[in-house]
Amino acid sequence: MSRSLLHRLTPFISARIRYNQRLLTSALDKAPSGAQDALHMTDDCIRRMKELQASTEDKMLRLSVETGGCSGFQYVFLFDDKTNPDDRVFEKDGVKLVVDKISYDFVKGATVDYVEELIRSAFLVTSNPSAVGGCSCKSSFMVK
Repeated sequence: MSRSLLHRLTPFISARIRYNQRLLTSALDKAPSGAQDALHMTDDCIRRMKELQASTEDKMLRLSVETGGCSGFQYVFLFDDKTNPDDRVFEKDGVKLVVDKISYDFVKGATVDYVEELIRSAFLVTSNPSAVGGCSCKSSFMVK
């Protein structure tokens, strides 16, 4: 009797294993990779940081997120000469962008740019996958 039951259940179990394997494979394909979660710096950002490093002795650009601003959270850019143990450091062409652990969760995959306009020149986060909206000055945002 047990052998008969085993023969009847084998096709069902095999089909279920194949189905679960397809689910796991598709989930892995959709999982974010490290490159997608990295912070990106535009060429203008890198150029401006190199100009500033010439006069500021190897300072790094630190991006942090604070509560406030007109949309709930705001980006804060500072120059820093040290890193903390929980910081993430993103480097490109000799320029370093540092983000603390808590802020990183708000800016994964974001792009940092340097913009020169008539009324200001500033480092800005130009695209942020974690943001669903923000103000027109691009200094504050709302999260998903």
